[in-house]
Amino acid sequence: MRHATFRQLKVFETIARHLSFTRAAEELFLTQPTVSMQIKQLTDIVGLPLFEQIGKRIHLTDAGRELYTTCQEIFGSLERFEMKVADHKGLKKGRLRLAVITTAKYFAPRVLGPFCQRYPGIDISLKVTNRERVLERLSENMDDLYILGQPPENLGTNFQPFMENPLVMVARADHPLAKRKNIPLQRIAEEPFIMREPGSGIRQATQQLFEENGISLRVRMEMGSNEAIKQGIAGGLGIAALSVHTLALDWISGEFAILDVEGFPILRHWYIAYPGDKKLSVVAQAFHDYLLNEGRQVAEAPFNDPRIVWPEKILKAIKAPLPTA
Repeated sequence: MRHATFRQLKVFETIARHLSFTRAAEELFLTQPTVSMQIKQLTDIVGLPLFEQIGKRIHLTDAGRELYTTCQEIFGSLERFEMKVADHKGLKKGRLRLAVITTAKYFAPRVLGPFCQRYPGIDISLKVTNRERVLERLSENMDDLYILGQPPENLGTNFQPFMENPLVMVARADHPLAKRKNIPLQRIAEEPFIMREPGSGIRQATQQLFEENGISLRVRMEMGSNEAIKQGIAGGLGIAALSVHTLALDWISGEFAILDVEGFPILRHWYIAYPGDKKLSVVAQAFHDYLLNEGRQVAEAPFNDPRIVWPEKILKAIKAPLPTA
């Protein structure tokens, strides 16, 4: 391996991460023939195949998996060294890889804005995906930090709440229940319901509340995104439980109503997480501290806008004290 070049290892690491020659070429701004040639040369140096193709997909061989782990260690060490040197110079430079569940996209860019202004030398990679995929990425240590709506289980993970995440029952503004008070859960069960996909934290929390009360929801359809659910509500397809943060930019339009339902809002939190045995980089630690100390105030800006009138119950939930460790 003494004759392997840094470039060959970087090409290999990128292919192994994506399991795609095409996506690796796009990320590295190289042609596919160049990528293929680099891997052929590296394979000749190793003396064993690094990839195998089954059907239309490529997979890492045993040697490939070992080399991928080694590359992650090498590039991680170099990145940490670079960031520590920059930190000693009084600068914050480097890259922050952040993975968040889909609902967090409604506030994550707003939170990142002031952080990037404070540290213009930091490049951000923001991955937005569903909870199941975020947990996979966390278990594989693919990113620096992760934002979830409920803490992961059985992963030996460090996690800490940084903001409230109330779940509310949402209907179209002209819905017959929009002005009712203290609506029983049983009455909600009579309405057609739009549910998030299996594995969603919102789905789990909603089902748990109704099951604890011995009530079954009348699920009309399942949808994989908050935006699709909001369009379904606007189209009169039903009602749904959503994080109040998904309404932050829509509430002023008057298109939706938050129903006053017993047991709602369901009080949950947003968590910042990372693997338990992981030592955070200088950049990741800076963002972790920023999120815990200032992130909540930045993300809650829409709920403090005097032009927007939120239900008192929602404001109380948003500003509730965070649980202590």
